[in-house]
Amino acid sequence: MEQQPAPAPAGGVDTAVETIFRIESPRIIASAARIVRDVGIAEELAQDALVAALEQWPRDGVPDNPGAWLTAAAKHRAIDLVRRRENYARKLEEVGRDLSLSAPYHVDEPADPDDIDDDLLRLVFTACHPVLSAEARIALTLRLLGGLTTSEIARAFLVPEATVAQRIVRAKRTLATKGVAFEVPYGPEREARLGSVLEVIYLVFNEGYAATAGDDLLRPALCEDALRLARVLAELMPKESEVHALAALLELQESRAAARTGPGGEPVLLKDQQRRRWNRMLIGRGFTALGRADAVATGGPGPYALQAAIAACHARAHTYEDTDWHQIAALYGLLAARAPSPVVELNRAVAVSMAEGPEPALEIVDALVGEPALRGYHLLPSVRGDLLARLGRTEQARAEFERAAALARNERERELLEERARELRGREAPGR
Repeated sequence: MEQQPAPAPAGGVDTAVETIFRIESPRIIASAARIVRDVGIAEELAQDALVAALEQWPRDGVPDNPGAWLTAAAKHRAIDLVRRRENYARKLEEVGRDLSLSAPYHVDEPADPDDIDDDLLRLVFTACHPVLSAEARIALTLRLLGGLTTSEIARAFLVPEATVAQRIVRAKRTLATKGVAFEVPYGPEREARLGSVLEVIYLVFNEGYAATAGDDLLRPALCEDALRLARVLAELMPKESEVHALAALLELQESRAAARTGPGGEPVLLKDQQRRRWNRMLIGRGFTALGRADAVATGGPGPYALQAAIAACHARAHTYEDTDWHQIAALYGLLAARAPSPVVELNRAVAVSMAEGPEPALEIVDALVGEPALRGYHLLPSVRGDLLARLGRTEQARAEFERAAALARNERERELLEERARELRGREAPGR
């Protein structure tokens, strides 16, 4: 007789359910959306599956494949919903005649060889439909694909939570009222949506690469999904330079993942990372993708090509001291001209500090202090604190690190910033 999973303490199971749901929610929503053709309803069905798990798993035990359980539960609810609609026959034919509540969900491969049978990619392109504003497209996809909360998205955008919440609600309503199809578009329509799709993938990866909030610095599942989608896009659009450039950037950034945290999950700064732990295979893939981007480029380098070139400079350096900071500073200068933003300027200041010293870099940072978009952004006082420390202005530097720690919402980053402040406090002269 097959052994049944043993019931577990409710508290532990609740935590497990929520953790698993956070990881699996993009796939659950995408699978349900394929059936109901409405991302808002699909998200509600995914939440229903979560509620069912919270009710059943404490009693019956966590299943061997919890992600598949949640996906199946959402699909079953989606099928029931379709069956209750007046247009049941037409909708059911669209998702396949072989659907059943007991069998795994399956849809035949699309007849068009240029199509991609990938529900997650369909979800991205649907959320990036031109009927939505650029801000709404990105916020909605981060919510659906990345499973991010409104507060995390607000942090990524550097805007109020209420603004993000309104964008998401309105975006889902607009997609439903406009009857936007759940599909990967073709031809000119695909090209029109590409920029938003690339930006969404980039932001999803960034949230995984440096989590906005929580106890962990990294969220590897987000990085994996973003990297996979970037690779799929690169195969789909071989003549699009920026698609290859984004893939190159993500490959090169992900190559450092194993070296970015210590044994206890604490952050390891770039200068302290053991470069032998960098993934040489991913670095090779990154260089290959960057070469493809250059080969098909028709004009000057785009924003992702410039960022990938910066990442390549780091990957080529065998040691931190070998890094070509002058080249990186120059590339950031081009990026600031091509895609100006306060965050790019802050990154340029870091590169300038390494190439020319802390004084010229501090001038750049001081000019950003009043930027509304950087209000509450913990990396601004963090960078300023580092520059002040290098200039010997210890007390001011400590105050900046304390301010940065107070603003940081990721526990690991907060701990690192608090440690920097403590170190500087120990260097201050008695009585100061």
